[in-house]
Parts: sequence; structure tokens; C-alpha cells
Amino acid sequence: MNTQELLEQLLALLESNNVEVRTESIGGGGGGLCKIKGKYTFFVDSDATTTDSAVTSAQAVVKIVDIDAVYIKPEVREFIEKHTDRERSK
Repeated sequence: MNTQELLEQLLALLESNNVEVRTESIGGGGGGLCKIKGKYTFFVDSDATTTDSAVTSAQAVVKIVDIDAVYIKPEVREFIEKHTDRERSK
């Protein structure tokens, strides 16, 4: 699975958990998760690399999704664990 496919899977996980996903040009930092009027929004930075956006998305996923309670493709789960504190907290 390439990085673009990983990013798409991560964004789909966020969307399926009621997070609005928006793509904006915000300078290349990768975007991030925020709460606006009680609703979560994840910003994908169109200026960032796909890898940076995927890492930021993985970090948002572990804040929103109980990844132990849902099926996640093994490649996506591995990426999440590699790029977050998730694996170290087990």
C-alpha cells in the first residue's frame, strides 16, 4: 500500500467517526485536528507532503477512534503504531 492509499484509509477512518475532513493550503505543516463549535474537523494541508499528511492523520485517528474496537487493515494499523505513541502505550 502506498502513502496516498494509507492517507485515504486514515481520512476515511476519521470521516466514519464524524470528523469533517477539509483540505486547505496552510503552509506545509501537514494539517491537524481541531474542535470547532463542538465538532471535530481535520485539516489536510494541501502544501504538505503526502507522508506528512498521513502522519498527522494517524495522530488524529488515535485521538478519535478506538482502534482496538474496529477493523483496520494491517498496513494501516502498522503505520498508525509506527507514527504515534500508540505502540509504546501498550
